[in-house]
Amino acid sequence: MPTIEQKGVTYQCLRVSSPLNRFERKEHDVVPTSPLFRDPRSPLSERARDLLGRLTPEERLALLHQHQAPVDRLGIAAFHTGNEALHGVAWLGTATVFPQPVGLGAAWDTGLLRRIGDVVSTEVRAKHAGDPAVGLNVWAPVVNPLRHPAWGRGEEGYGEEPWLVAELATSYCAGLRGDDARTWKTVPTLKHFLGYGNETDRAATSSNLDPRSLHEYELPCYLGPVRAGVAGAVMPSYNRVNGVPAHVAGDLIARLREAAPGSLAVVSDAGAPTFLVTVQRAFTDHAAGHAAMVRAGVDSFTDNDRDASVTLERLRTALDEGLLTWDDVDAAALRLLELRIRTGEFDDPELSGADPYGAIPAEAIDLPEHRALAREAAGRSVVVLRNDHLLPLAISPAATAEPRIAVVGPHADQVLTDWYSGTPPYAVTPADAVRERWPGARVDVVTGADRVALRALGPDAWVSVDGDGTVTARASEATYDTWFDVIDWGEGLLTLRAVASGGLLTGARWILTADAERVGGWVVQESFRRLDVGGAWALQHVGSGRWLRVQRDLGALVADATRPEDATPFAWETLYSGADDVARAANGADAVLVAVGNDPHLLGRETEDRPSLAPPEPMRRIWRAARDTNAASVLVLVSSYPYVLDEAYDDARAVVWTCHAGQELGHGLVDVLSGDREPSGRLAQTWPATEEQAGDLFDYDVRAQAQTYRWLDGEPAFWFGHGLGYADVAYVGLAVNAFPGPDGGGGDADVEPLSATVTVRNSADRAAEELVQVYSLGLPGARIQTPRRMLLGHERVRLAPGETRDVTVSLHVGRLAVWDEAEERLLVQPGDYELAAGPSAGVPALRGTLTLPAA
Repeated sequence: MPTIEQKGVTYQCLRVSSPLNRFERKEHDVVPTSPLFRDPRSPLSERARDLLGRLTPEERLALLHQHQAPVDRLGIAAFHTGNEALHGVAWLGTATVFPQPVGLGAAWDTGLLRRIGDVVSTEVRAKHAGDPAVGLNVWAPVVNPLRHPAWGRGEEGYGEEPWLVAELATSYCAGLRGDDARTWKTVPTLKHFLGYGNETDRAATSSNLDPRSLHEYELPCYLGPVRAGVAGAVMPSYNRVNGVPAHVAGDLIARLREAAPGSLAVVSDAGAPTFLVTVQRAFTDHAAGHAAMVRAGVDSFTDNDRDASVTLERLRTALDEGLLTWDDVDAAALRLLELRIRTGEFDDPELSGADPYGAIPAEAIDLPEHRALAREAAGRSVVVLRNDHLLPLAISPAATAEPRIAVVGPHADQVLTDWYSGTPPYAVTPADAVRERWPGARVDVVTGADRVALRALGPDAWVSVDGDGTVTARASEATYDTWFDVIDWGEGLLTLRAVASGGLLTGARWILTADAERVGGWVVQESFRRLDVGGAWALQHVGSGRWLRVQRDLGALVADATRPEDATPFAWETLYSGADDVARAANGADAVLVAVGNDPHLLGRETEDRPSLAPPEPMRRIWRAARDTNAASVLVLVSSYPYVLDEAYDDARAVVWTCHAGQELGHGLVDVLSGDREPSGRLAQTWPATEEQAGDLFDYDVRAQAQTYRWLDGEPAFWFGHGLGYADVAYVGLAVNAFPGPDGGGGDADVEPLSATVTVRNSADRAAEELVQVYSLGLPGARIQTPRRMLLGHERVRLAPGETRDVTVSLHVGRLAVWDEAEERLLVQPGDYELAAGPSAGVPALRGTLTLPAA
């Protein structure tokens, strides 16, 4: 196996021989110019080889950048890998926005994920119909397991259990791929391979994976959709794995390709090729780094945005220096051509078997059925964490007075989107949905923001908003134009919304304006911090790191002071307290919804891990203001991740969590709170009881760290699988059928089926929806230690009032496989495994035994 040695490290690279047994052509050689091999009925590999053979060396090399140049003489259009489609089409304008993946994971529903994937791929095709430059290779889903709740990108993953992640990802990919046997609706790309779970120094840190963590925890997330043949590409991660940058880890890439039933392209993450030299310092020059990537199996370079020239020049240098051969280039180019052919791009529409999705029109965006599915998904993502006879809300018009509902908190009347969201065609807020559901009620909406006026002490003038949105310090009085609503998101991070303009204060254009609709962007421009300077405040624009000052004479606020002592000090006059406003709204209300949580662009997102797992103090103040006034307060957490809830929330009679659930967040939430939809969401990620219980963010040994429900030693706040319904479901019987034969493979596919029968009873007078879960609790006395808990199967069941039913749960015995270091393979140990059935990983309502005989 060829190697490249840099910085004292020898990299073993996957070397792929060219599929074309041909001589090396020069630029002046004659190449075929006859019509493309467009018969869709021909084998994929045959068509790709024919097309590759028509290209000059330079044209083949040009395929290796994300933005592939057109080949006009052959009628080959420009192409680029990668459109974001994590939970809807992103960055391409209006599109249906579904709940964040962490919420979709809580649905535990493969059918739902497949239907969502199908809608997303339809909208990608619609975007492509409107603009053929929109590519059909999508960069989704994210299948990194949610090992630690402090990871800033936890919102992008499905959960902490790799087998559940694999199930959901396979289904989402199947929807994205489509049902046609030959043509793919879109080509899904799995992200991010491998061991990626921290943002802090993400390209510099090494995720050190012992063999058990690698084979039992990380790889299954990817192998599921790859083996199913529904993923057409994979993206390596920024981090290093056991010291080797993931983008040159040829042995790991080879493992995936060996598992794939067809072609599997590998696309780099943005900027990662350059990082090999600049950040990771694994190579002394870019030509060597680029050569190592190609020889490791990476096909496409996402670097320098649309400018392919830098990448291509580095690859030419690698060829000239003998670090790379044309065979290596051909192997990568062939896989990228196969990816494009799969989408029907080169099909002759007159021939049988041509692209069946080519007729999807540009108008297939925001269709009524897409809206309905978005609402269903938002409701299915809601998890009732605690309920002391407060939910569902019992609100009906009274004979003497109208009911009154208070909806309070920063999420009361807004829907926030994250970095990988599209532009929703509309947004239903919790307050909107409450008004719609209870039209006869009075609905009081309070954000909990403090209303303030700022007086610049230098010019001794009040800060106000001009008609064009420009912010100046020239007002002589604190009038309406000087009012700002301030939300403290924690860690001293503030957003200020001008009451007069309705826009957020932003430093995007150096001279501050108050016209931003939302917090957003790769570098957030709408957040600020304040520093006490002798009894006044200096304000820092976080995006630039600069401090605010007032320009002489004209009085415009600008973010350009490099030191706080150069900033203009402001007197901070609070006109009224947001907490007091919340208390007034809650006083005497029939129900109070306290909607608090995070902004998905702040304090935890791509490039930024969470500074704390605890709810921020301002959120606590809003909750206490409501709960101390009205015992009928429901804590509604709208967040991208779990919280460690402290004693301030112990008296919350009802706690409900939802992710940032997209355009139908309000409907989905209120459908559950009202009881119109039976709560069906179940946590796919454990909520720890303390910060310490979550373990070390940078230690990837889940077993040694006692991380996730599998290895947790102690009681969390809420277990993996937890979620309450409104009916009372009892577990009354468990039977395990006799094991018919050995699993033999150590994979997820059992040689012969095995199942458990769980008897459940609904004793309530309303229908119940229960997620029946079956776990292994380990093998006592095992030679190789087994996890404390392991999800073997789950089955959703709907029970009529008073109904008792036997539920058959398929058990995936292959999940019990552990890595045997002596034999260097996965194996299922024989013996008597303890089984438990119940509503979560922490409630073994019924116990049994699964006996696996020796092979």
